[in-house]
Amino acid sequence: MNRVARFGSTGLERKYKQWVSGWDRLGDQIRFHVKTLTSIRDVFLYYRVELIRLVAQMSMGVGALAMIGGTVAVIAILTLSTGALIAAQGFSQLGQIGVEALTGFASAYFNVRILAPLTAEFALAATIGAGATAQLGAMRINEEIDALEVIGVRAIAYLASARVLAGLVVVVPFYCVAVVMTFFAARFGTTVVYGQSSGVYDHYFHTFLNRTDLIWSFAQVSIASVVIMVIHTYYGFTASGGPAGVGEAVGRATRASVLAAVLVTVAITLAVYGQSGNFHLAG
Repeated sequence: MNRVARFGSTGLERKYKQWVSGWDRLGDQIRFHVKTLTSIRDVFLYYRVELIRLVAQMSMGVGALAMIGGTVAVIAILTLSTGALIAAQGFSQLGQIGVEALTGFASAYFNVRILAPLTAEFALAATIGAGATAQLGAMRINEEIDALEVIGVRAIAYLASARVLAGLVVVVPFYCVAVVMTFFAARFGTTVVYGQSSGVYDHYFHTFLNRTDLIWSFAQVSIASVVIMVIHTYYGFTASGGPAGVGEAVGRATRASVLAAVLVTVAITLAVYGQSGNFHLAG
């Protein structure tokens, strides 16, 4: 009986410690996020050169793979694929009910509000975000971050805040590329591959393309990029356990940032468009 009681007590104690440890980690993460965002001012004051270097690195990449493996190339290819899916699925599915002329509407509506933002956010998390986590994780296990703090460098501002700000700077041209690629792929697939009249496509596309939606789409991606970079810098800054620990941190950060990007997209979409969708489809 005493053994059973001790076993039950030990199990409850273990559960309690896990619960407390989880809340402690959440508190540490929130404190790091707040410190990172409030330290952006120090980047402008003391670390402008590092900011410029990070912007150049994040935008085009480095080395021989810059032209095919840089973030711009990754985002362009991914959004080109999603735009082509709008043409393929939209034309075929709408054609089953005799309204394939509305493929231009599908491109103007779904690309701007859902597909292009989410694709760009996932690409940012998988390229810039994962790279930031790996870089900071390697610096942590090599004790480079400790060395920076010893010589008086503001480590969070220099390493984390600079990367968050650089990610926000580069996301605007990145998303311009993403939107252009989705529009181009959808139009090319519909008019050239499937043979729809370009006049019909352009009519419905321009009729339902709301310029305000584009502005909200840019704001959505900008907010999501800040969230993604803050999450990735935290996991890289707190990595431990050697190279295996860095790899685990990259995986955890990517999973968390992708989930956060989806939540940001859902929240902003509901806040801006509500339940009606903010458009009227009429003949």
